[in-house]
Amino acid sequence: MTRAKSAVRRAAGAFRGRKDDENDTGATPGGRPRGAPTAQGRISHLEQGTRAARPVDAVRRDMRSAWNAARAAWRGPGRERDLVVQSLKAAGAAVLAWLVGGVWMGDPLALMAPWVALVLVQATVFSSLVQGARQFGAICVGTLVASGAQAITDDTTGALALSVPVLMLLANWPRFGDQGIYAATTALFTISSGMVSLSAVGHRVGQAAIGAVIGVAVNALVLPPIHLRDVRENLAALAREAGEVLHTVAGDLREGEWDAETASGWVSASNRLDHRLKALRSARRWSQESLRLTYAPLRALHRVPHQGALPAVDEDERLSRVSGHVATLTRALAVSVDDKRTPAPPEGPALRSYARLLELIGDALCAEADSLLDGGATARPDEETEKDMQDLHEELQDKLRRHAGEGAARTAVLGTLLLQAENLWAETVPGDREE
Repeated sequence: MTRAKSAVRRAAGAFRGRKDDENDTGATPGGRPRGAPTAQGRISHLEQGTRAARPVDAVRRDMRSAWNAARAAWRGPGRERDLVVQSLKAAGAAVLAWLVGGVWMGDPLALMAPWVALVLVQATVFSSLVQGARQFGAICVGTLVASGAQAITDDTTGALALSVPVLMLLANWPRFGDQGIYAATTALFTISSGMVSLSAVGHRVGQAAIGAVIGVAVNALVLPPIHLRDVRENLAALAREAGEVLHTVAGDLREGEWDAETASGWVSASNRLDHRLKALRSARRWSQESLRLTYAPLRALHRVPHQGALPAVDEDERLSRVSGHVATLTRALAVSVDDKRTPAPPEGPALRSYARLLELIGDALCAEADSLLDGGATARPDEETEKDMQDLHEELQDKLRRHAGEGAARTAVLGTLLLQAENLWAETVPGDREE
């Protein structure tokens, strides 16, 4: 599109540079009748159409994403369904808090209860309890400071000017976490409503306490959120992506047509494994937090994926080492084709054998990813595959010894590559890890 637009602009400049000598029939020198659109006009219409299409395309993408999320939530358990459940729980907690504070108790400040209950249905029960304590403390501080400021100044503007700056500074106190802003917003509501008497302060704090209790109770007792699925999905994704990188490297090595640019692509792909590793560690923290304060009686209210079996933390560290070995391997290959470096890549049968070994290791990683998604243990390659890997390993060892007599440059690269393949093999094949 950019090239076409530039070509049209150059053509339009040429048209504008020509003298517009009109003939008797009212046509332009190029034969264009009067009133026909010029090239510049066509460019303007094209640009306007492009600008108009961008928002439309964005809306279409958003609608498609929303539709796909709705279908995923309907089909079965997953992140989308968890989001729907938590949203409905938050709405239900707010309604219940209003029924208790506004309908049953008839409190004039009952709005505080559903407000607090709504925001305390957090992603985990533990975070609901912690955030509830912080928010309740912030609301109490905001109410008391606002009432004191109003009593001192006896003026709405003066009370706002006196209390809000202090509370905004106090909101940065680490003890409040991200709930400190509620101290300032509570002060705004308190002062603007004009209800700053001791009785109003008591009602407001009491309704906030009711909302906090209801929000935490709903989150803990109604389908308590337990995030175990994310750990398995990220473990499986890390294993699969590492296997796909090895498959890509093996395919390019087997074809024999690879250069510095190809190797740079391998390095970039291996670096992306670090992002997946960070997502895995974040999911692990969430899963561990979601199991806090949700003991067996509470977990029984929510069907936990894969019978509540959380993969061991050692699996995170093992796949972290796998991604590190993949990154080292790709960097070694990139260095070997760098004209400014001394090492040289291996050639011929040795390179093809190495590509086959990487392919088998990649197959093992992809099989492990499938096993993790199915809730099973680490998949073990069949006997034939293990035999092929052992034969390739011995063959490469023999080629390494022969390369040693041909020069240090190729021997150094082949030795480094073989070492990384052995590391990957040891981390990937369960039998070797146990031995």
